[in-house]
Amino acid sequence: MPVGNKKDVSRRSFLMSTAVVGASAVAAGGVSLFNVRRSFAQEAANPADILAKINVGGYVKKEYRDLYKLADGDELWDPAKDWIRTVDWEKVRSEFAGKTVKFAIGAADMESAADGLKPFEQLSGMKVELVPIPDDSMYDKVLAEFISGNASFDALQFFSPWLGDFAGPGFLAKLDDYAEKWKLPLDDFYDTYRLNYGYFGDKGLYGIPFDCDIQMVHVRPSLLKKVTGKDADAKLTVPTYDEMIRLSAELNKVEKGVAGVGMMGARGFWSTYTWEHIAAQHGVDLFNDSWEPVFNSDAGIKALETILALKASSAEGVAGWGWGENRAAWLGGQLAMNISWQDSGTQATRPDQSRIVGDVLTIYEPRVQIEGARFAPPNIAGSTSCVTATSQNPEGAFLMLAFLTSASIMAMNEANANGVAPGYKSVLKNEKLRSVSQPAAVWADSLDYAWCAPRIPGMFEMEQALGNEINKAIVGQATPKEALDAGAKAWKEIMTKNGFFSDKEPFKYAAVAPATWAGKGKTPPV
Repeated sequence: MPVGNKKDVSRRSFLMSTAVVGASAVAAGGVSLFNVRRSFAQEAANPADILAKINVGGYVKKEYRDLYKLADGDELWDPAKDWIRTVDWEKVRSEFAGKTVKFAIGAADMESAADGLKPFEQLSGMKVELVPIPDDSMYDKVLAEFISGNASFDALQFFSPWLGDFAGPGFLAKLDDYAEKWKLPLDDFYDTYRLNYGYFGDKGLYGIPFDCDIQMVHVRPSLLKKVTGKDADAKLTVPTYDEMIRLSAELNKVEKGVAGVGMMGARGFWSTYTWEHIAAQHGVDLFNDSWEPVFNSDAGIKALETILALKASSAEGVAGWGWGENRAAWLGGQLAMNISWQDSGTQATRPDQSRIVGDVLTIYEPRVQIEGARFAPPNIAGSTSCVTATSQNPEGAFLMLAFLTSASIMAMNEANANGVAPGYKSVLKNEKLRSVSQPAAVWADSLDYAWCAPRIPGMFEMEQALGNEINKAIVGQATPKEALDAGAKAWKEIMTKNGFFSDKEPFKYAAVAPATWAGKGKTPPV
């Protein structure tokens, strides 16, 4: 989920082997780093023994293992694609044992991150030193350190819309050579994550996708059946947004205390994300080939009008809802349908998180019946993992991030329903993983057609500004056209400040165009 909402602080925790510890510090008597590495290689446990304990039995919550009858050794991933099980750890140890990686982490996650990184320290011989940063000031603190020219950390994970803000000025290290050397399975990531969370336009690889979100639509089958008289179907029950508007009005009357639909309409990026979700289906592109903002089109206006029509049957107060309010209402049983992230479909099946267990279905994106409309499920928000340009150990930092984002660890995050989402084909297409992740099948089908805003300098500020204007329309202080016109004007000003419309622009629009909609030229599944 987007920054500003803390995830479950246990999301990186898992049970570790206690067989070894990292290499000891070099003594003052002049022992060489080579000897430290050789000593570690001689004394360290077999990597296979350490890896064997990074498994379902050691990582996935017992109540979830019991719920889905998961065995300790069940593989929710493809071992041939799981980087931590294919990389040569002996080679890693020979080159990096005794070195340190400084990792910037949200303060709330520091303890669980320390536990989760112990196997990496055992496998690599490196020590990871955590640099805690207050969660509510991550952007400002990180930016200040970058500007100082001497960041106190080697690596960090952050909200992916910030990628342009950090890569554009040269604050991040390029990772292409490391990815090639250590055979990072970039081809296993869905294109939308690889291109938008990894690459900075045509400048190269700057990140490893971490939390790979997508927004989806979730419904309550029992309530829909009361209205339609039929069992809910992921493709047919809510085929269009017009039908969603009609059904939400009917569902609003079915059960006391249950609203027809939920969504996020708060100021800032929350309402931008809801509008982008629906606008993508209307065929809206954010920019033309010259980087001019063009979303204040007839299609963009119709998308905002759709939000207003849904609001008539939505929960009270959605104009102030962000992710936290939306999640609480959905999992608390107060919504019949919900426009949110994929984890609302997974968490709704967990008895310790949800009051609607057994009554949830994630559906394919409803379509729009106007010229230019398309099937474009929205890849919105998420986070990425990066190495700083000033890192004293950039390659070691890359290896640590590759460990944290490996397919098996990300698959087990999904099994734990902690909101940290995998972006790997080999995970989301795994039948065992699908048995514990209710949305996974629709999610996987959708990603081949995903829509995404480009990660350019200023993008986060731009989506904040647009959301402030959209919220005015949601609360009746502006018309949809006025809101989007004001948003386009704000975008032009922010982009100009960041070098666009000049010879200083970071790259041409053509460099990111293929990443904005992965579905071009493909036949949609619905």
